Amino acid sequence: MSEMTLNALAKAMKDLDFCMLSTRAASGDIAARPMSNNGEVEFDGDSYFFTYEEAHTVADIERDPKVGLGFQGKSGLLGKPPLFISVEGTAELIRDKAAFAAHWTSDLDYWFKDGIDTPGVVLIKVHATRLHYWDGKDEGEVKL
Repeated sequence: MSEMTLNALAKAMKDLDFCMLSTRAASGDIAARPMSNNGEVEFDGDSYFFTYEEAHTVADIERDPKVGLGFQGKSGLLGKPPLFISVEGTAELIRDKAAFAAHWTSDLDYWFKDGIDTPGVVLIKVHATRLHYWDGKDEGEVKL
């Protein structure tokens, strides 16, 4: 089993536009939805996503903050499989405009027309506790 560092995984994650955020729904089922991964932010074990207060995601996290993130890279050269990264972590809901500003990029204006002043915006912070990765040849874990 190969050993990748958090820094190496962070560099790989910068190239991934979206991930799947999984939560536990009220029914107990797993619910997943795509979320934009801000490649401009250096991954240090924490991921940040914006959503709306009324989203099921917010209610799911309020009920159970344990979440999962799934990332998939592009296929490698000569048919090499892509890099897959699974993140286990704990989510926190942030409703502070200063925190919004610290994590905002202009690309988010597509979904949130008034920027950080868009009514009902919530910032989701996911603090990773474990990362598991596969690249078709090697796999490993990084525990945080």
